Amino acid sequence: MYFCISEISRMSSFSFKKFTVLHDKCAMKVGTDGILLGAWANGGKNILDIGTGSGLIALLMAQRYEDAEITAIDIDPESVLQAQENFRNSIYSERITAIESSLQDFDIGEYDAIVCNPPFYNCSLNNPDKRKTIARHTATLTYHDLFQGVAALLRDSGEFSAVIPATCRTDFDMAATFAGLFPGRISAVRTVERKPVSRYLLSYRKHPVMRIEETSECLSKNDMTRTEWYERLTKDFYL
Repeated sequence: MYFCISEISRMSSFSFKKFTVLHDKCAMKVGTDGILLGAWANGGKNILDIGTGSGLIALLMAQRYEDAEITAIDIDPESVLQAQENFRNSIYSERITAIESSLQDFDIGEYDAIVCNPPFYNCSLNNPDKRKTIARHTATLTYHDLFQGVAALLRDSGEFSAVIPATCRTDFDMAATFAGLFPGRISAVRTVERKPVSRYLLSYRKHPVMRIEETSECLSKNDMTRTEWYERLTKDFYL
């Protein structure tokens, strides 16, 4: 089953092989970015999902890492309620907890892996929809605050993974450097081969790696069917 994002946004829910995500109460719907990150990020025994929204990424990580305990936080009360509902309805309910909290106020635990599909509009007009502004703009979670929070919560051997638009890469890397974090993996992603890079999947660690793993990937072939890379990355999730 393959839907474009505009089709998904009109649905009240989206079903994967092992769980269904309700997203009618969330400012941000199920989308390619969240699926990519949940399928790409490295995990561990304790995982933190920052800005969980519907809980999509937390559920993807729960499916991939069967022994993981996952904490999902969000500042939006309705999103937290929806995430809690999605977690309760899943087979992973005993391993995922949704908490209403900003990252700045959250200081519970230490994590092997942290994941985030962060607010990304850094210098732009806010959306008239206040909840979409919170979800999409850095007004409530700047890159600086994000990386400072990550640095405080990440284990010494842990990894932080995020997905961001290509236009945000420079500011994102600068904030990571300021927080004392180092790049580990970089995946540049195009929607189709003929177009420029639209987004980056990025991971950071507390210590420099011997060699940064860099790849360039594509979601769709020119006929709009999935590429082998995207098919392989998401084969355990899409129906």
